[in-house]
Amino acid sequence: MKHWLEAAGALLYPPRCPVCDELVGMGVQRMCPACRRSVRYLSGPLCCKCGKRLSDREAEYCGDCGRVKHLFSAGRALYEYGDIAPALYRFKYGGRREYAGFFAREMAQQMGGFIRSLEPGGLVPVPMYAAKERRRGYNQAALLARALGRELNIPVFPKLVVRNRNTRPLKSLNSEERVNNLKKAFNLAQNGVKLKTIILIDDIFTTGSTIDQVSAVLLSGGCQRVYFATLAIGAGV
Repeated sequence: MKHWLEAAGALLYPPRCPVCDELVGMGVQRMCPACRRSVRYLSGPLCCKCGKRLSDREAEYCGDCGRVKHLFSAGRALYEYGDIAPALYRFKYGGRREYAGFFAREMAQQMGGFIRSLEPGGLVPVPMYAAKERRRGYNQAALLARALGRELNIPVFPKLVVRNRNTRPLKSLNSEERVNNLKKAFNLAQNGVKLKTIILIDDIFTTGSTIDQVSAVLLSGGCQRVYFATLAIGAGV
């Protein structure tokens, strides 16, 4: 029955390329050949801290990480944002929940070695404000974390951190405004954190303000190291 329902669903809603949204035929969701050729995985030289692409091969850090003392230990992303922006928009705002499985497989294949080397106690998605999540119907970071956890057999803790304040959209704010906007926006949902190493999961890393604020909460609760893994990251400077 399950296979029949999946087949019927595929006929009614045939898989589309997550990047260009064109039909790709039956079977497991995948990129179309044209997008597979054009969309590149993020590769070096990369910032030692956040993983942004560096234009200067001799540099260790991007301009942002050279100026800011981040609370997270390090992080990596799968794509540069400009290469995957339309797909991220549909995943985040267009109800395309099915993208979570595809992106999790891509992250597991390309970043699985990095993630496992950290020996994480668990994956924690960056939380969304409850009212906002109810309106949207889902938190894309939580969907991605659960799918990635299944791929890598790592436990996921979607309720460990809560977002207790509805903050302004970050894309319209500068770095200082982002930090002020996120102050006291997150809390632990329990008294302490028993996990020594946590990897935060989100859809995009820009300046690191959100990851830093969630890291601060986890570190103050007893976690020793916080890393992050995201689908995309902004361009380095």
